[in-house]
Parts: sequence; C-alpha cells; structure tokens
Amino acid sequence: MYNDILLAIDLNHESSWKKPLPLAIEYCHAFKSRLHVVTVVPDFGLPMIAGYFPEGFEKKAREGANKRLHEFVSAHVPNTIKVQHIIAEGTPYKEILRVAEEIHADIIMMASHHPGIQDYFLGPNSERVVRHAKVSVLVVRD
Repeated sequence: MYNDILLAIDLNHESSWKKPLPLAIEYCHAFKSRLHVVTVVPDFGLPMIAGYFPEGFEKKAREGANKRLHEFVSAHVPNTIKVQHIIAEGTPYKEILRVAEEIHADIIMMASHHPGIQDYFLGPNSERVVRHAKVSVLVVRD
C-alpha cells in the first residue's frame, strides 16, 4: 500500500521525529516500504540574506545537515529499512511538498506542535503540507 514513505524532520527539534519516526518504521516493516527522510535547511543564498553570512556558509550548512542526517538515521533507523537521506533548502512546507512529488511518495509523515497565536496568522508547516499535498499526510501531535 505504501511503497515510499516521506518522513519530514527538523534535526534541531526532537519533537519533530520522536513520535512519527517509530510509526514510520512500523509502516516500513508492515508494507516493506522505502523510507525517505527529509530535513530542510534555510535558503541562505537569497541576496538579502547572503550578505549577513561569510562566503561558503551555505555549502557548510548543507554539508553539516547532511552529516547530521546520516548520523541520525544510523542511530535511529534499523538497517533493515532502505533509507534515502534528503537535504532540501528553502521554505519547509514548500520543500516537503516538492520532495514528496519528486520521489512519488505514497504518504507524508510529520509531527505537528500545538498551535500558538502566530500559527493562526501564518499557518504552521504541517497545516500547509496537509492543505496542499497530493497524497495522504499523517500528522502526529507532539
């Protein structure tokens, strides 16, 4: 039923993976699925932002995120599961949706926090993913 599962995580926040990761692993075992783990780093290359960072910072940020993602998967995902590590760059919800289409994900799994006042004006990433995704989205509350 689910051949390709996209798990969106934020490496800086344990709450983004603590509950959805075990569920994703369970689904992978049950359906013999591939797990695609994506984390999104900010787009430091925008001209208005780039001037505030030293040259080469964007590349170092991507390399650091890639290393941390591989370490995370090594530590938390059984080696019996086929995993693709994905580092995306930009706006989290847009990148999660783009990656989901690119890999032909059957389902997106992600955590959601309890909304604060700022979320009612801007909308959290999980809400935007749910609203715009072309596939099912499993949102796990932290």
